[in-house]
Amino acid sequence: MEREYEFETIGGRRFRTKGDCARARRDEELIKRLKSGIDPGDKKTLEKLYADIKGGKYKFMTVLGQDFLDELEDLLRTAGDPKAGRARAGGKKAGGATARQAGSGSIKAGQPGVPASRGGGRHEAEKASAGRDSRVMDAYVQEELRRREKRRRLTITLCSLAAMVCLGYFGIYSYYQIRTENTYRQLSEMKNNQTAKPAQPAQTPSGPLYTLNEEPDVEPEVLDEYKNLLKTNKKLIGWLKIDDTNIDYPVMQTSDNEYYLTHNLNQEYDKNGSIFMDKDCDVLKPSTNFILYGHHMSSGRMFGKLGLYEKKSYYEEHPYIQFDTIYEKGTYEVMYVFRSRVFKEEEIVFKYYQFIDANSEQEFDSYMNEMAEMSLYDTGVTAQFGDQLLTLSTCDYQEKNGRFVVVAKKIAKE
Repeated sequence: MEREYEFETIGGRRFRTKGDCARARRDEELIKRLKSGIDPGDKKTLEKLYADIKGGKYKFMTVLGQDFLDELEDLLRTAGDPKAGRARAGGKKAGGATARQAGSGSIKAGQPGVPASRGGGRHEAEKASAGRDSRVMDAYVQEELRRREKRRRLTITLCSLAAMVCLGYFGIYSYYQIRTENTYRQLSEMKNNQTAKPAQPAQTPSGPLYTLNEEPDVEPEVLDEYKNLLKTNKKLIGWLKIDDTNIDYPVMQTSDNEYYLTHNLNQEYDKNGSIFMDKDCDVLKPSTNFILYGHHMSSGRMFGKLGLYEKKSYYEEHPYIQFDTIYEKGTYEVMYVFRSRVFKEEEIVFKYYQFIDANSEQEFDSYMNEMAEMSLYDTGVTAQFGDQLLTLSTCDYQEKNGRFVVVAKKIAKE
């Protein structure tokens, strides 16, 4: 805030700002009031007043207070001295009254009615006043410089702390980024190394293992490429890949939909989290719809680039999604792309994240119609009751609790 300047002389002192002038006038009035109650020749009264001021009973806000204390000290030195008393008396006769400083009533040498031996005349008083003005201005400048230096140091300190916090955050972020990249590269290598081995036809069926709502008699054999990965973490449920994109990740599933928001396949804390399947989906049954969740990372990792499907041209370049469960391979064709959000429990509206199983053809068709109406564009791909669906879901920041969703259906291998 800019200061408003109002140069004014009060009590023989020159003040620069409106605030300083107001404080000086307040001190001047206090000094006048105190002087009206003292006798310059009464040493006890002077001593008491001096002690009261020093003790903090009367507080001054400007240099006028120090001037008044100096004056009291002069009076105390001369109080009780007959010669000084006669000098003061002579001063009263000569001038008609004891000299008072302009505007404050301060008894000062060099004013009319005060012996020349104390003040040196009016010219000396003016020189003294000018000197005081210069000292006040110098003191003000020095104080302002000190304040600026203090603000400068504080700014430097705060900026340094902010820089340290940013560097620390960047360091931690970089560490997690590098660790995540290394982790998934190693996992991909483990998967691909197993893929290179001769296939075992009896353990890798070419068609569906079971039909909708039909319980398998025995758990199917795990695909060779996922056996070593499954030893790393028993919660592995499959692998998701979209060609020519960075989406090439293992998929986890556990009874807690929160855990893999902040953990990787090695069960280490990782702000990138993992791609994971909704806890209510079942790959053995299987469910009508496999719902996979992943963070929308600004780095592009996980589902950070899933939003590119907003453009139909991107879909046309990436129409297929590879999702293998640990038991069976699967290719899916993108069908719907839409935006939604997480709704309140009491809201009666289509909630895509609750569509896991369709118990009837009518119910399935109803879900398909809802998603078709929400879709950003028409892919020309449709599904029928009995088709296996795959839903990819990530955060969308166009609204609170927003979600970006890509839905695909399983197709036969060519």
